[in-house]
Amino acid sequence: MAYFVTGATGFIGRFLIAELLDHREGTIYCLCRASSLDKLDALKARLGDDDRIVPVLGDLSKPRLGVDDNEVERLSGTIEHFFHLAAIYDLTADADSQREANVEGTRHALQLAEAVHAGHFHQVSSIAAAGLYRGVFTEDMFEEAQDVEHNPYYATKHESEAVVRKESTVPWRVYRPGAVVGHSQTGEIDKIDGPYYFFKALQRVRGLAPSWFRGIGIEGGEINLVPVDYVAKAMDHIAHVPDLDGQAFHLTDPAPLTVGALFKALAKAAKAPQPTLNVDARALDALPLRLGTTLSRLPGAKQVTDLVLAELGIPRESFAYLTYPTHFDSSKTQAILAGTGIEVPPFNTYAQTLWDYWERAYSPDRRKDKQLARAIKGKTVMITGASSGIGRATALRVGAAGGRVLLVARGVEQLEQTKLEIEDLGGMAFVHRCDLADMSDIERMAKEVLQEHGRVDVLVNNAGRSIRRSIALSYDRFHDFERTMQLNYFGPVRLILSLLPIMRQVSPDGRKGGHIINVSSIGVQTNIPRFSAYVASKAALDAFSRCIASEVIDDGVHLTTIHMPLVRTPMIAPTKMYDRFPTMSPAEAADMICKAMVRKPKHSGTAMGNAGALAYQVAPRGVDVILNAGYKLFPDSHAARGETKGQKKDEPSTESVAFAHILRGVHW
Repeated sequence: MAYFVTGATGFIGRFLIAELLDHREGTIYCLCRASSLDKLDALKARLGDDDRIVPVLGDLSKPRLGVDDNEVERLSGTIEHFFHLAAIYDLTADADSQREANVEGTRHALQLAEAVHAGHFHQVSSIAAAGLYRGVFTEDMFEEAQDVEHNPYYATKHESEAVVRKESTVPWRVYRPGAVVGHSQTGEIDKIDGPYYFFKALQRVRGLAPSWFRGIGIEGGEINLVPVDYVAKAMDHIAHVPDLDGQAFHLTDPAPLTVGALFKALAKAAKAPQPTLNVDARALDALPLRLGTTLSRLPGAKQVTDLVLAELGIPRESFAYLTYPTHFDSSKTQAILAGTGIEVPPFNTYAQTLWDYWERAYSPDRRKDKQLARAIKGKTVMITGASSGIGRATALRVGAAGGRVLLVARGVEQLEQTKLEIEDLGGMAFVHRCDLADMSDIERMAKEVLQEHGRVDVLVNNAGRSIRRSIALSYDRFHDFERTMQLNYFGPVRLILSLLPIMRQVSPDGRKGGHIINVSSIGVQTNIPRFSAYVASKAALDAFSRCIASEVIDDGVHLTTIHMPLVRTPMIAPTKMYDRFPTMSPAEAADMICKAMVRKPKHSGTAMGNAGALAYQVAPRGVDVILNAGYKLFPDSHAARGETKGQKKDEPSTESVAFAHILRGVHW
């Protein structure tokens, strides 16, 4: 079995190719212009397969995709599945370009599929093919589309699907994805469109008002978003299910968010103010036509609006989605995918991931990384715990800024994924597996690193373990203290002892010195109850760093301790109570670490943590009284009490949530 794919290096295409490589056999032929062969080579390198991905030179704008007769003869009878993904997915593109790519491009793809006698033709269409249908649009509907001429994108998506339905002699299937957003696990995107147009505005709002501020938002119709990984997985599966030809499939969210709910989720991810009241944009449709026309004709109204939208990077066409009238029924698709594990994740579960990726790779503020680039460009930066959370976010920032990133953790698969993301951002990364609780494994890994890279210029000790358990439940659990100390204290010390001698020496190229950054905890400053094992291990590393700092200062070695507040990472995920607490995102935590790389301070922390440390110096007994109140408000979890089965989820009280917001960033 062989495949033919147009648009293979595009956003959906490269994830579909990955699915085919992972789950199917056979050669994957990819249409490619001669000038774009480097993109296909990059895709092959990314996916680690040079043999099965084969380029076929051609052009979407030419009959039969411009594939020559010899190539057609070679492919004839070998292509079981022909996937046509190449198209323009852009509301703002001009009508002629969209017609050539979307309509004529589909016709040319059909011509080639027929010429090589393909077994099946799979077209990636869009929910835009429904136009502005008012009501429920099912997977069996097509001619019922309404107002497709409202925008060239709607029109060409509808017409290209009509070409397949009416002109194809090859058995066909059509896929209509919703608005495709980034990967639900990594956030990866390749351009700004759809809801991303509004991210810059949210960032501006965040800069104008604190996150606790509440204001007025906007409500509207449904916005059907789907992550690219779901689209690729669903398409791959449905394409290989027999007896489904001649049908369309909605790759959509069966429970989409409304405009208001979407903006609330994105505002939460952005740490921007969230609305408490939404004005329904659909009410504007009820304005008398004469009034609407009068308002739009006010002197300078259009010019001012255009200037504001241009400054925020929001195309006027995107506002059509504020009052989008269509609900897309995907019952047939859901039934086909039942039992496969392929389903649309709730948007709230990956909104933070989308935001973090955008802010890291596309935000206008990413220019601030010029300082970071000057500080670490060409330097070797080791980051422990780089497979997820703070470590992963920091690695991506450092890699994008030009540092040579050494990724260290136990999970090789996750590290390899992070490595690929860094390389996609133009950076350089290396994976070094290590169990950071095993002293001999740390020694092995350090020797491996020094042999391969010569030296480590910046070491970020980020990997850690947290245990939340009161002392009353710890009398017979001395091992909690041992294993926490093993990873949080002895592990970093063993690594520092292995790398520090080279930092202090002058290298052959004249380099000397280094920077050791230890990710500590706000708990060391605030002495939080129930974290005696965790805080003690972090405090030990703090003291170790303070003591050796004066010994190595002449050698140009700097030590920085970061007292990190509560961050939403996999480490705190088991404590469900934290779901309702104010937390820092991994991207914000990475920003603290990256700023430390630039400024090399002795200490970095938050205002709350610094205030807690000062208060304990001035009035320790008074602080104990306050902490005792928190101790009573936040009980031990069911897991800490050993009650793991048949218990309700740990839910914080209203009082405890309020307490957590007052002492923001402190982990209780």
